[in-house]
Amino acid sequence: MFPVILNIPRQAPATPLFDQVDGVADLRMLKPALLPQLAYELRLALLYSVGQTGGHLGAGLGVVELTIALHYLLDTPNDRLIWDVGHQAYPHKMLTGRKKAMLSMRQAGGLAPFPKRDESVFDTFGVGHASTSISALLGMVLANKSPLAHHIAVIGDGALTAGMAFEALNHMAHCQANALIIVNDNDMAIDANLGGLATFLDDHHGFGGPSQWFTALGFTYRGPVDGHDLPQLMSIITELLSLPGPKLLHINTLKGKGYGPAESDPVGYHALAKIDPIEPVIIKKSPTYAHVFGQWVCKKARIDGRLMAITPAMLGGSGLESFSKEFAERLFDVAIAEQHAITLAAGMACEGAKPVVAIYSTFLQRGYDQFIHDIALQNLDILLAIDRAGVVGEDGATHTGAYDLAFLRCLPNVVVMAPSNAAEATAMLNFGYAYCGPVAVRYPRGEAIEGLPLLAPIELGRGQVIRSSGKSNAIAILNFGALLDKLTMVAEAADATLVDMRFVKPLDEMLLKQLLLQHNGFVTIEDHSCIGGAGSAVSEWLVQQKTSVRLLCLGHQDAALPHGTREQVLHNTGLSKEAITAKINAWQAHLPAE
Repeated sequence: MFPVILNIPRQAPATPLFDQVDGVADLRMLKPALLPQLAYELRLALLYSVGQTGGHLGAGLGVVELTIALHYLLDTPNDRLIWDVGHQAYPHKMLTGRKKAMLSMRQAGGLAPFPKRDESVFDTFGVGHASTSISALLGMVLANKSPLAHHIAVIGDGALTAGMAFEALNHMAHCQANALIIVNDNDMAIDANLGGLATFLDDHHGFGGPSQWFTALGFTYRGPVDGHDLPQLMSIITELLSLPGPKLLHINTLKGKGYGPAESDPVGYHALAKIDPIEPVIIKKSPTYAHVFGQWVCKKARIDGRLMAITPAMLGGSGLESFSKEFAERLFDVAIAEQHAITLAAGMACEGAKPVVAIYSTFLQRGYDQFIHDIALQNLDILLAIDRAGVVGEDGATHTGAYDLAFLRCLPNVVVMAPSNAAEATAMLNFGYAYCGPVAVRYPRGEAIEGLPLLAPIELGRGQVIRSSGKSNAIAILNFGALLDKLTMVAEAADATLVDMRFVKPLDEMLLKQLLLQHNGFVTIEDHSCIGGAGSAVSEWLVQQKTSVRLLCLGHQDAALPHGTREQVLHNTGLSKEAITAKINAWQAHLPAE
């Protein structure tokens, strides 16, 4: 009935029916026969807004009919509706009073890229990491005082691969909670969904499939059904909402539905950058840190058959595409299962392999217990390649890698490094791979500066002096990580010594002792929380030295970081060149002369 959309609108499209819907009350006034037209216009509006702001596209296009059906049938926000992950929640935001603000999505001061409780009463649970929806929903069911309220969670087949989701399903069945779980099965996470569960949900392999398993667990099961057939979808949801106890609706959807290029390339159109309305200017950019890692891991695998690469559903984001083609038998994409990824690496290391775990900083948090008990305490030989460390920009607080230094440096046996440029990243990966024991190399999202020479080889716990001050009683700026390029002019303006510390653990104590002799102040710089981070490590060391040298720690403050561009967020948290200069000048003015 409605054509497939082939191009992202450059100008606001004509959406006469959608223009009438400013919230769920307007939606519920429409006749059911008009809802397919609304779905078509909602897709047009979604394509236009994401084209202007950038953001996640494919998942939202796939749940347009489901979103309309749920808000049409439910009494949201009195009924509780949780969207797992949040990539699929853009249509939800557009139907719940926020469509006029969509052009501020992911922009500084604008709408958050994920459901957020303080943004709208319709966002019943803040999300960002996958697989939390069923646990949160069950908690709401057990605590809710209104027996008449409906409780619904929408979780994708990718998110369902996490152990947490199965733990919640098990508990929900035990409680016989009156709730509806909708499994949005599009055969995709960010990349193609892999593993036994993906086969299991297929329901065509002759073993009874999900119907038999979920029914045996204690759920009323319906499906799989076409998630784009609005009348059928609304009929089955209505039926399930009338039944008591735990229910599970399994729907099949097409990621990128309605937009031709996204339907044919769901991985490439998982998310979009902004579409520039003017003629683009071609600017040569440096490779990203993920690209540097991807090149390194392939080169290393060619010369060492022990190397095994592990990623928890971050194949593309971590830079492992080329590795997956060249070394398919040595790549282990474990789906959204960070805990399993870490202990899988531990088991490999026990048998003499050299596992390299490519993981985002924010997702490493989910495997922390395993890293403590299964890696650090056993002193196993693994390499963590930690991407997206520090500010990530538009994805906001849930994806900011602000805590890895704090929770890694307190562990025994662990070495932690932070490169400042592309050459140093490669050298640190080589060092970490050759080192026998757990090593973490953490680097940010975005470009890795090229062309800078490696002034000194990587040695355990050794930093390097980039610039020496020409005056006595100078300050020493201690850089940890990829903000070094911002500090060269800062150090020159302040006539300060500039040091690339390289290692967060172990610290270069020999170098720090030398610096104590000629400096009356240290400034630490890190793209990380000030609490517990590299600055804290230096502070602890200075206390042990019983010195009068003053310390200024610059990093993230004790607050969740807002979304915006990486440079905007760095400025807001005091880590732009200008903000660093201003803070150092103000602090330096109060240092004692001697």
